Amino acid sequence: MLSLFTNCWKIPALRRRLLFTLGLLVVCRLAANVPCPGVDPDGLAKMFEEIENNAGTGKVAGMLNMFTGGALTQFAVASLGIMPYITASIIFQLIGPLWPKIEQWKREGESGFQKLTQWTRYLTLLICVVQGYMLAIAMENPGSLIGSVNNIQVVMDPGMAFRIQTVIILTCGTLILMWLGEQITEKGIGQGASLIITISIINSIPGAINMVVERFQMEGEGSLEATHILILFALFIGVTAAVTALSMAVRKLPIQYARARAGRSSVSAPQTSFFPLKLNYANVMPIIFASTLLAIPPVALDWMSRSASGTEGSFAAFMRSSAGFLQPYFNPSNGKYVVVYGLLVLFFCFFWVANQFNPIKIADDLKRSGAYVPGYRPGDETASHIDWTMTRVTTAGAVFLTIIAVLPFIFTLSLGMDFTFTQFFGGASLLIIVGVMLDTLNQMQSHVLTFGGYENLVKGPRIRNRRGAPASSLEG
Repeated sequence: MLSLFTNCWKIPALRRRLLFTLGLLVVCRLAANVPCPGVDPDGLAKMFEEIENNAGTGKVAGMLNMFTGGALTQFAVASLGIMPYITASIIFQLIGPLWPKIEQWKREGESGFQKLTQWTRYLTLLICVVQGYMLAIAMENPGSLIGSVNNIQVVMDPGMAFRIQTVIILTCGTLILMWLGEQITEKGIGQGASLIITISIINSIPGAINMVVERFQMEGEGSLEATHILILFALFIGVTAAVTALSMAVRKLPIQYARARAGRSSVSAPQTSFFPLKLNYANVMPIIFASTLLAIPPVALDWMSRSASGTEGSFAAFMRSSAGFLQPYFNPSNGKYVVVYGLLVLFFCFFWVANQFNPIKIADDLKRSGAYVPGYRPGDETASHIDWTMTRVTTAGAVFLTIIAVLPFIFTLSLGMDFTFTQFFGGASLLIIVGVMLDTLNQMQSHVLTFGGYENLVKGPRIRNRRGAPASSLEG
C-alpha cells in the first residue's frame, strides 16, 4: 500500500488528480463550518445539548450530524450534507425494477445514464426544499422536537423570511456538494459523493480520541487503564479486518463459455470463468434503513407522552401506557432496542437483495453471451440455481452484517461510552469508511496502470525473453 501511494505521487497526471480531490474535500469541510445567518449560536448549542439526551430525536440528530460532519450542530451551509442526493439515488434504485422507464435508461448506455442523473438531480432539489423548510421550522420551534427545549430561542428573527432564506441557503449548499462530488468522480480519484460522506464521518475521530483521553485521565469508576486502551485498539483492528473481509468476500459461481476455440483447430474448448456473488450485496443499506426506521417512532412516542400528560380520560391513559411500553424498544440505551435493530438489519439484507438482484436477467445475459453454469441448463434452471446460491450467500452475509451492525450498541451498553466513540467499532460508519477506502485504492491502482510509468517504478531485475531482450515486468 505504501508503494502504491509513493507511485501515485511520482506520476504527474495522477498527482494532479490526488491534489484536485484533496482540494475539493477541503472546500466541502469549509462548507460544513460556515453557519447560516439568523441563528443564535448559544441557543443552538443548548438546543442540541438537550436533543442529544433524548432517545428519539437524539438518534435522528446524531445520525444526521454524523453524515454531515458536524454541520448540523452548527446549522452550517452544508447542514443537509450530500444525503439528499444519496437519498434520491437510493429511491431510483428501489423503484427501478418497478418502473420500466428507468430500466430502459440503464440499457441505453451513456445517454440513458445522463437522463437518470438529471432526474436524480431534480429529485435531490425537491428533497432539499422539503428538508430545508422542515429544518427551518424546527429551528423556530425547538419545542416541536422535544418539550425540554421550549424555553430556548434559536432563531433571532423568526418568520417566513427566515424560512425562505434558510431553504435557499441549505439547498444551494447541498447542490454545491453534489457538484463537487461529481467533479471528484470525473476529474479526481474515487467516487465523489462517497468520499464526501467518508470525510464527514472521519471528522468525528478527533472527538472520539478526546473522549478516550478524558476517560484515561479520570479517576475512579468509569476510568480507562492503559490495558483497556490496548484491548480496545486490538478490538478495533479485529473489527476492521472483519469488515474488510465482509466487503471483499465473494462466492465464485463457475461458468463456461462454449464458443471458445482451442488454438487453430475447429474443436470447441470450453473456457472456464466465474460469476462473483458478493457476500455483502446490500453493503451498508440495511443499516441505514434500520436506523432511519427506528428513529421515527421515538419522536411520535415522545409527542404522545407530551400530548397526554395533562389530559384525563381512558384514551389519554391508553396513550401514556402505550408510549411507556414501547419506548424501551426504541431507546438505543436499552437491550430491547439492540434486538429489534438486529432483526431489522437482517430483514433489510434480504429485502435489498430481493429488490436489486435479478437472477432471471443474469441467466438471460449468460445465455446471450454463450455462457452456462456447468450441470445446469441455460434459462430457468440456471436462474433457479443462481437464486438458490445467492440466497445461501445472502444468509451468511446478513448474519455477519447484523453482528457488525450491533457491535457499537453492545460496546455502548457494556462500556458506558458515548456512541461518538463506539460507532467506529462497526455499524454504518466503519462499513462506509472501509468500503470507500477499498474502492479508492482500487481506482488508484487502476490509474497507476492507465497513466503509464508503472514499469519504470517497479524495482528489481527484468525478465528476459528467449532472444535476450528485456521483457516487461508485468508480462508472464
